[in-house]
Amino acid sequence: MFVDEVEIRIQAGGGGNGCLAFRREKFVPRGGPSGGDGGRGGDVILESSLAHNTLVHFRFHPEHQAERGRHGEGSSRHGRDGSDVVLPVPVGTVVYDQQTGEQLADFSQPHQRMVLAAGGRGGRGNARFATSTNRAPRRVEPGQPGEARKLRLELKLLADAGLVGFPNVGKSTLISRISAARPKIADYPFTTLEPNLGVVQTDENFSFVVADIPGLIAGAHLGQGLGDQFLRHVERTRLLVHLVDAAAGNGRDAERDFETIMAELASFNAALAEKPMLLVASRCDVADPKKITALQKLARRRKLPFLQISAVTGTGLKPLLRAMEQRLRTAPQD
Repeated sequence: MFVDEVEIRIQAGGGGNGCLAFRREKFVPRGGPSGGDGGRGGDVILESSLAHNTLVHFRFHPEHQAERGRHGEGSSRHGRDGSDVVLPVPVGTVVYDQQTGEQLADFSQPHQRMVLAAGGRGGRGNARFATSTNRAPRRVEPGQPGEARKLRLELKLLADAGLVGFPNVGKSTLISRISAARPKIADYPFTTLEPNLGVVQTDENFSFVVADIPGLIAGAHLGQGLGDQFLRHVERTRLLVHLVDAAAGNGRDAERDFETIMAELASFNAALAEKPMLLVASRCDVADPKKITALQKLARRRKLPFLQISAVTGTGLKPLLRAMEQRLRTAPQD
């Protein structure tokens, strides 16, 4: 199950209370205060992990609590600190405060750690308050409560290139031909219901990750079709490969399809429409020459590289991969 957005509640451990105690031991005629401090509460820590690629492990376990610190004891014995709770998240996870909407963390690299809820400080025992004028203090401090937060976790796939376009334009077929990914492929819209990742090896020294983004339609940024739930997955890509169906007889306007998708990208995030892009006419084995001509003119106006492919027959795949490699070698890293 691919889960890329969850809400969780985390609770750090509270600190232990300080102890009120006095020494009463044989051969110690003048004892004195001996109450120890309470232990510190455990933290709730999020850590990025390569062992996870989805947030599904939070779906049925949304609440997490760290251990409370132990109370102080007599004979100046301090309470034990509470154990931390470390929650693994996939690389690419962004953490938001559910109440304020503030971004708290962005795990873009493996093995990053961040304390999202700090444990409470332990209270001081009465031994801490002894002075020259108050040798038998009866004052102690309670432990401080740990932080509690409601978080929203969003996963943004880390891919070098993203395949975008209307449903059923051949994105899944393309990624299955250029990588080892095996997405569901069928002749109806919205076959792909979750993003697919594939690793493309162009030579011994260069490889890149391609994401097949489920089909977009007009109004996607407002929740139409599959909505904007997958648009976030192209935010981190360095290159967009925009596929437009050029097949004859499907009743679609290729130029209008391109402009519609570009409008949806810009409405979701203006920076998406400015990313490096390749304009690719798909299904060129059954293409309408008028659509090819229209897309060529569009590419010239937009100053975009234009390629023609057929993922079914393999036509144009090698030039496409060369163009993707060339663009990725020069595209800036996020």
